Amino acid sequence: MTLDSLQLLFFKNYDEASLRLSPGLNCFIGDNGSGKTNLLDAVHYLSLTKSAITASDALCIKQGADFFVVKGNFSSEKIVGHETIQVSLRLGQKKTLTHNKQPYERMADHIGRYPAVLISPYDTDLIRQGSEDRRRYFDSLMAQLDHEFLELLMAYNALLRQRNAVLKRGDQPTHGFDRDYLLALDEQLAPIGQQLTILREAFLGEYVPIFQRHYQQLADGRELVTLTYKSQLLGADFARLLRNNERRDFALQRSTTGSHRDDFVFLMNELPVKSHASQGQQKSFAIALKLAQFEILATKQQHKPLLLLDDIFDRLDDKRIARLLELVADETFGQVFLTDTNLERTDQALARVAAPILRFRVQDGTVTPV
Repeated sequence: MTLDSLQLLFFKNYDEASLRLSPGLNCFIGDNGSGKTNLLDAVHYLSLTKSAITASDALCIKQGADFFVVKGNFSSEKIVGHETIQVSLRLGQKKTLTHNKQPYERMADHIGRYPAVLISPYDTDLIRQGSEDRRRYFDSLMAQLDHEFLELLMAYNALLRQRNAVLKRGDQPTHGFDRDYLLALDEQLAPIGQQLTILREAFLGEYVPIFQRHYQQLADGRELVTLTYKSQLLGADFARLLRNNERRDFALQRSTTGSHRDDFVFLMNELPVKSHASQGQQKSFAIALKLAQFEILATKQQHKPLLLLDDIFDRLDDKRIARLLELVADETFGQVFLTDTNLERTDQALARVAAPILRFRVQDGTVTPV
């Protein structure tokens, strides 16, 4: 699967851009702040219908405009001709997503069709930040692989929002605490939460050996790295937990137990990576997470995801860059999108790569082939 062309209109710092892309490597060269990463984010939009950088779609509209459009043409051996995906947003309206000009009934139906993996220097935030970031990362990966999981997650989150709204209304004299409605929500929430736990635990059992292999190849270290799944629901009855925590939930006006509290714990020699690993070890850990993500997506979906490499030459050391480029040269990856600030450095790094390479100069929101 390849992205053959990319078109932008009022997206971030671009008024307009139109690119014909290589099925091999696409290198975006420019100074920091020129808009290189924004091009990768546009590709991310076409894959996952959202930005990899900001939680707000509205922030992706160019200043002074009132809408943005990101459009791409995909092709593969399974596609006759090409498929056109377009994501657009107008201020004050809902985001729209179309496939060959036909709107999706639900954006969730698009997830997993055009997988992508982003490797960024900021991936170590997964280690340093809180459980929400790690949970979001693994949920996003599982959603691309398993629509049953995605449907369950969406249903769980919708019920959780309703439950929290009931808890928040409980202290308002004009509304009062509707316990019957809360119990009805709990009856629906409990089996979904239990199933999410089962699926997350099973996925991690498959993912961890792949991750460990990639870490050892990257780090050449003797340390043992692993991931453990932490959930209040493991070996527990979620319905009973909800009943037992009802008074506490009412006092705090939020649901204090459930799948939304799960975490994925990163360990090195049985100690937390966040506090006991060096900066280099954390970088290897984060890259290994993404390489395992790429491999499991490629294996399950039987085609290679798009690979987005953002500023790896500036932020990663030579050893880790060399390992990534070995994988590129060995054609482990399919289509690659890469950003850098130095064209000469990029050319030297990619000298062993046999795949076709296109280079683009990015400057102040303009993109031109080199």
